[in-house]
Amino acid sequence: MTAIAPALTLISDTSRYTGEVFFDAMEQSLAAGADAVLVREKTLSSARLLALAARLRETTRTYGAQLIIHSQADIAEAVDADGVHLSARDIGTIPAVRGWLNNPDKIVSVSCHHAGEMALAAQLGADYVMLSPLFPTASHPGAPCLGVACFHRLADQFKLPVVALGGITTHNCAELGWPHLAVISAVLAAEDPSASTRALLPRR
Repeated sequence: MTAIAPALTLISDTSRYTGEVFFDAMEQSLAAGADAVLVREKTLSSARLLALAARLRETTRTYGAQLIIHSQADIAEAVDADGVHLSARDIGTIPAVRGWLNNPDKIVSVSCHHAGEMALAAQLGADYVMLSPLFPTASHPGAPCLGVACFHRLADQFKLPVVALGGITTHNCAELGWPHLAVISAVLAAEDPSASTRALLPRR
């Protein structure tokens, strides 16, 4: 299977967004056209992560969206997620994760920040990469960002689908002009998650 990178990935962060407000924002966004959820949680216990992933699996199935689990292939397998996303430091484990999932239809995506990581991801057969940070971002304060020109140069350099991540808002997404975006606060902190989703999605 050749994976097509999602148009709009919603990334969970229950350290900042939680409770029914979080789930409601997720559902509004999926109903408005977001086509993937990445469960990326650094502080949850395995039991809480499993419960979160299971609930989001139900919601994503309702709207025909992908569910991707960050790093933990066992949780992905337990909830029948569509794939696993790996951090940049774990790019080298792509073959092992594919072996664990043992299903050619499952997605393995990775985070990248520069050309070297993208080259390795391509070499090891990642389905797509998330290239970040594009703009200054609250989740990684003070981190140097790529900017639009550098992002396009890197994204055009490799034959891998690329998802843009980092500080993307409904205001600056047009400046980027890219068909694959991933966001956290642009949707989860929005007063109207549905409207924000429609603003972020590429024009059909």
